[in-house]
Amino acid sequence: MNLIETPIADLFVIEPKVWKDNRGYFYESFSAKFFTDAGISADFVQDNQSFSQRGTLRGLHAQKAPFAQGKLVRVIQGSVLDVAVDARKESPTYGQHFSIGLSADNHKQLWVPPGFLHGFLTLEDDTIFTYKVTSYYDKASEVGVIWNDADLNINWSQDITKEDLLLSDKDLILPSFKDFVSPF
Repeated sequence: MNLIETPIADLFVIEPKVWKDNRGYFYESFSAKFFTDAGISADFVQDNQSFSQRGTLRGLHAQKAPFAQGKLVRVIQGSVLDVAVDARKESPTYGQHFSIGLSADNHKQLWVPPGFLHGFLTLEDDTIFTYKVTSYYDKASEVGVIWNDADLNINWSQDITKEDLLLSDKDLILPSFKDFVSPF
């Protein structure tokens, strides 16, 4: 595995070593030793998976303490634009975001530590997105910011129009970043 730093501290892209031959491919999708050796503390308690059609936007979400979650995210089928926003109040990159294309073809993963808002836009039909989390889901601990916040200025476009987006009712009423009171 290869650990790639992003412009935001503690947020990492992980590229696994993929062995391919005439039968297909093999790779390790997670190694506790790799995380420990990289200095990442992550005790995963649950794996989650979503299935979405092209244009589904999920986010921007997080959970506050005591259920704050770190996430290791990847795509099993299809592709997404994955976005993490630094919501750590004391961070020099507070309010900055990082986005990356994750796909079944590139096998890249993103480590999103606690203290980040997270979301993704599916770029293909029948996309399967999976993520390991370090804490269980707790509805009362949910926090979030509206996906199209003007101050965050995230470029979601990817040739998908606003009218074609599929969003949950919950995601349509999230606050702006300037009205968001970060618990991190």
